[in-house]
Amino acid sequence: MDLIELQEIAQKERQSQKPVVIRCCTAAGCVSSQSQAVKEELETAVKALGLEDKVQVSGVGCMRLCCQGPLVEVQKFNEETLYQKVQVNNASSIVAAINGEATTIQKGNLNQPFFTQQLPIVLENSGKVEPEKIESYIAAEGYQGLYHALIEMNPQQVVEEISRSGLRGRGGAGYPTGLKWATVAKAAGERKFVICNADEGDPGAFMDRSVLESDPHRVLEGMAIAAYAVGANQGYIYIRAEYPLAIDRLQNAIKQAQKLGLLGSKIFDSPFDFRIDIRIGAGAYVCGEETALMASIEGKRGTPRPRPPYPAQSGLWGSPTLINNVETFANIAPIIRKGADWFAGIGTEKSKGTKVFALAGKISNTGLIEVPMGTTLGEIVETMGGGIPDNGKAKAVQTGGPSGGCIPASAFDTPVDYESLTHLGSIMGSGGMIVMDESTNMVDVAKFFMEFCMDESCGKCIPCRAGTVQMYQLLKKISEGKASLTDLQLLEELCDMVKNTSLCGLGQSAPNPVLSTLRHFRNEYLDLINVTVERR
Repeated sequence: MDLIELQEIAQKERQSQKPVVIRCCTAAGCVSSQSQAVKEELETAVKALGLEDKVQVSGVGCMRLCCQGPLVEVQKFNEETLYQKVQVNNASSIVAAINGEATTIQKGNLNQPFFTQQLPIVLENSGKVEPEKIESYIAAEGYQGLYHALIEMNPQQVVEEISRSGLRGRGGAGYPTGLKWATVAKAAGERKFVICNADEGDPGAFMDRSVLESDPHRVLEGMAIAAYAVGANQGYIYIRAEYPLAIDRLQNAIKQAQKLGLLGSKIFDSPFDFRIDIRIGAGAYVCGEETALMASIEGKRGTPRPRPPYPAQSGLWGSPTLINNVETFANIAPIIRKGADWFAGIGTEKSKGTKVFALAGKISNTGLIEVPMGTTLGEIVETMGGGIPDNGKAKAVQTGGPSGGCIPASAFDTPVDYESLTHLGSIMGSGGMIVMDESTNMVDVAKFFMEFCMDESCGKCIPCRAGTVQMYQLLKKISEGKASLTDLQLLEELCDMVKNTSLCGLGQSAPNPVLSTLRHFRNEYLDLINVTVERR
């Protein structure tokens, strides 16, 4: 495989596209609403009307507005029409509408803020390319970034380009990606590894799953570029078993890339060899922590270990290991293609690029969004998200999953970036964003996340194993109106102890939902305690 062959594949794929393209979402959300059957009915209708030469039906990835699925988009002479909540028994009317017939299927508004205020980089191909067809990805400039890196750049130049872009890890902590890559590249070792952390486990989060289902080759390409930059020849994708569709599409994508010589030996006729294998996790939340993840890949019990040494020096089987999450790798190819300056020109001074969020909870528009860093919470919740259904009022938004915190509506003018969210007692996290309205009890929210952390604790260290249980019991006591001010004081002391003495990130961040709700909604705790005092 060389550049000319790659371009020939892209050109052939573009030339095969028919004048009218019907795209049907086949990501997990729409598949659960029978979108696969909708796609088959569309194909049947095209054949029945003899439109095979004019109309192409494609199964694509996530179209983002998940609450209106199944979604179908018709592109005709550069005009796009979105159909929402398409059912099997009325899918044929979409095909009939192409010939000018009327259709009663609900149409979506592609000019609404939910779509127009997004800036897709990670999601630029989602809903456009066919995830099970490598030619579709290549036609969208796929693997050109890898060619550019392997043939026109040396490994150090790739690391420098990622560093100059300002990309920070999208898994939650926001560690500078270029700095991590540079550390692994400089580490001594006969072999090195690259790991994609796809163990997405935050309640309400589905960003990584959607990327893997919609655009799997994008992640493979990013991993290959990273491997070349740091000197690795073996990669692993660690993904939870609860994502069967993403696993199937990844396995298919790996086979296709190997067949074309885009993975394996002497990629693009260069000396670079790189292979990727999939490792399936059993769903333990703690395996999202990098040392527990590596232990699981090695066939051991998935429990964290103390750091240092960090994975960059001693990771998988004691070798230098680079670990990034799905969204981080999905940013790599466009940065190499378009340049570091382009990416660095998006976002804020310290938080560059865009961020993908999964909007969920009490909000009108649930689904995936990708916005420039610095977009305010208010713009996301009220404008893009459409606000609270039935003219309700937003009370808070929870970011960062169990490791994050709850941000009150009074702070919705806060820009979404790493520093601003940390200042409010939350974190960016991987991208889950759960919206709550005035009916939400914030003590119950804290109790829910504490119960999650208590159940998911691996039990290795006492502060997390015992502390989360004690905090959950205190939160339950408060929510039932049976607590005293002494209990509240004990809860705060336990938060401090667990946060500062736990072994890994799960325990260290477990108190965050409690601390943030105490900070912003303390009156709700006191109201419940005051009821107890009055009863006594």
